[in-house]
Formats: sequence, C-alpha cells, structure tokens
Amino acid sequence: MSIQHYETFLLAGILLNITPGNDTIYILSRTIAQGRKAGIMSVLGIGTGSLVHTTFAAVGLSVIIAQSLVLFNIIKYAGAAYLFYIGLRMIFSKSSVIKLDDPGNEKYPKIYWQAVLTNVLNPKVALFFISFLPQFIDPTYSNHYLSFLVLGLSFTVTGTLWCLLLALFASVISSALIKNKRTGNYLTKACGFILVALGIKVALVK
Repeated sequence: MSIQHYETFLLAGILLNITPGNDTIYILSRTIAQGRKAGIMSVLGIGTGSLVHTTFAAVGLSVIIAQSLVLFNIIKYAGAAYLFYIGLRMIFSKSSVIKLDDPGNEKYPKIYWQAVLTNVLNPKVALFFISFLPQFIDPTYSNHYLSFLVLGLSFTVTGTLWCLLLALFASVISSALIKNKRTGNYLTKACGFILVALGIKVALVK
C-alpha cells in the first residue's frame, strides 16, 4: 500500500489523539452531563465521523472543501449552529439528566448521530486529514485510496480507544455529581455553555 513510516504515523497519531481538542471537550461534556452511556455513544459517533472524513480525503472531497471558501464556510457555520443547538437545549432543559441505568432509553441513538454530525460538520477535521495522512503515503503509488483508508482507520481506532477511557473516567465524576438532582441540572447547564463556547470556536475557524 506504499505507506511510509507507519510506526511514526501511529506514534504521531496517538500523541495527537491524547492532545485535548474539540472532540475531547465534546465527549467530556456529554459524559459528565449525561452519564457513561451518553459518553460512549458520543465516542462512537466521533469515531464514525472520523471514518467519514477518511473517506472524503481518499476520494478528494476534502480537497474541494479546502479550496472552496463558500463550501468551507457553509460547513463551518452549519457545524457551529448545530453545537449551539445542542448546547442551548442542555441549558434550557427542565428535565434531569439521562438515567444511567436505563439501557433502552431512546435518546442514546440520537446522541450518537449528534456526535457524528458535530464531527462531520467540522471543516478543521477535514483539513487535518488531507494535510496529515498524505505525509505517510508514497505520492507515486496509484492506488492511494486504500492507503488513506488504512491510515484513517488506524488513527480512528487509537483515538476511539483513548476517548473511551476518557468517557469512562468522566462517568465516575458524573455518577458522583448527579446523585443530587439540583446538582445534576446545574451540571447539565454548565456543559451546555461549554458546547455553545465550542460552537463559537468552530465558527471562528479560518
């Protein structure tokens, strides 16, 4: 597959994954506010979004996003607006946090797809994949699609494992804090403000 310096790629990918970023903030916020299962669904959604960006990079769609200012801004503001929407719903929600012992709660698939969208609608992630992955692919190799997919999958797997650890750690904090309903509601609103701030950060990406 003409992947060059794969070991270096894995090391660099792990270091990048453990560096706090938008996805980390999003996952921690959802986990602390809504519990372990919500955090895990958010992690899986972010991982799915990374696979989507990998596919985009492989077929060249990310290059189009990078070269089109209009398309870049459309995706950017759509992602920012979606984070605003999620954050404001958490801020103005009158209900308590999701029950941790309710495996059949219909909100979990919704949380998963929300995480997918927040990742896919972040143009900064698309730019990252088209700037980072090609550095480890032989440019003379004709079938570069497979190389992109292997590297993207490797990056996504290591990132998902790390984020799952973060979600499990944050769920311990969540379990301790939401025993009190009032504290849980305040916590949910605080995390909502964090997501709104994250939306502002995405909107300011150039």
